[in-house]
Amino acid sequence: MSSLVCQLSLASEKLRLLTWADYAPREITEQFTKETGITVEVTISNNEEMISKLRATGGAGFDLVQPSQDRIVGPLSEFGIYKPIDFSKINTDHFLPEMLESAKKVTTFKGKYFGVPFFWGTDGLVVNSKAKITDYSDLCKPEYLGKVAVRLKRPTLIGIAFSMGQDPFKAYNNPKQYEQIMQTAGEKMMSCKKNYKYFWESKDQLLNDLRSGELVAAQMWDSGGWKLNAENPLLRFVAPKSGALGWVDSYALPSKGKNDAAAYAWINFVSRPEIAARMAKLAGSFTAVKGAENFMDPKMKSQLNESFSPEAFKNIKWYPSIPPGLEEIDGKILDRVKASF
Repeated sequence: MSSLVCQLSLASEKLRLLTWADYAPREITEQFTKETGITVEVTISNNEEMISKLRATGGAGFDLVQPSQDRIVGPLSEFGIYKPIDFSKINTDHFLPEMLESAKKVTTFKGKYFGVPFFWGTDGLVVNSKAKITDYSDLCKPEYLGKVAVRLKRPTLIGIAFSMGQDPFKAYNNPKQYEQIMQTAGEKMMSCKKNYKYFWESKDQLLNDLRSGELVAAQMWDSGGWKLNAENPLLRFVAPKSGALGWVDSYALPSKGKNDAAAYAWINFVSRPEIAARMAKLAGSFTAVKGAENFMDPKMKSQLNESFSPEAFKNIKWYPSIPPGLEEIDGKILDRVKASF
C-alpha cells in the first residue's frame, strides 16, 4: 500500500480515460476514486476515433487510452501520438506472462514498448445450431439466401480470406500481395450478396434478428454470441474452422498526457485479479490478468470451453500490428463491395 500512496502523491485528482463502452464501469471507477482520491473522467470511443482524437491534438487531451494493440505502432510511427510504457511502474506479475510478452512484441517501436494488454476476445460466427455453418465460406451456401449478416469492415474481409486458405497477416509487409488477397475476399463477398440480409451496424437489430430466426448466422464477437446463448441454447458462438480472429485491447499513454502517475495507478488497480474479473464479467470479455479466472463468472468459463476446443484456441489468429497504408487498401475494397449491392 505504501508504494501506491507514494505513486499517488505525484498524481493530480483526475484521470482522463479514453476507452470503449463497458470498459470502465461506474462501480469500478467509484471504487478506484474511493481508494485513491483520483476521479475518472471517461470518454467512450473506438479505435478509429481514438486515433483521430489524438492525431488532432498531437497526443494531448487524455492521460490513458485503450486501443486495440494492433492499432498502436502504425499510428505511433505516423503521428507520434503515444509515449513508451515504463514497466517498472507496473505490477507486471499480475499479468499472464504469455500475453504480456505478446503485447510487448506487437507494440514495440524503436526498441521501446507502448502497450499493456488487458481485455481480449475474438471475432467469429454466431450460428443457430440447426444450420450447418462452421466457417465464413458456409455463409454462401444457397440454402441461407437472405438469412445471414456480416459487418462491412476489415475483420470480415480477413475472416473470409482465411476461410479461403489465404493468410493476410503473413502479407502485411507486402502491400501488393495483401491487396490481392483482400481483393479476392471482397470478390467472394460480392458473389454472396444475395445471402446477406444486410451489413449490420446496429448490434441491437442483429441480436433481435438472430433471436427471432430472421437470421441463422452472423459474423460477430464472442461476447455477443455468449449473451444470445444464455437466452437460447440453440444460438451459439462458433470459432470458425479456419480460426477465430483474436484481438487484445491494451492500455497506452498519449504522448502529451499530463497525469502518468494516475494512469499507472489505474493500470495497477484494474490488474488486481478480483477487480479484473469483475470488469470482465461486466464487459463480457476476458482479461490478460493472471488469477482473474479464480474469480471469473462460471457461466462465462463454461461458454468459453464450449466455443473453443484446445485445438480451436491454439488456432486463434491474433491480429499483428497493422502497417501504415493497409487500412486504406481495405477501405477501397469495402467501398467496391458496398457499391455492388
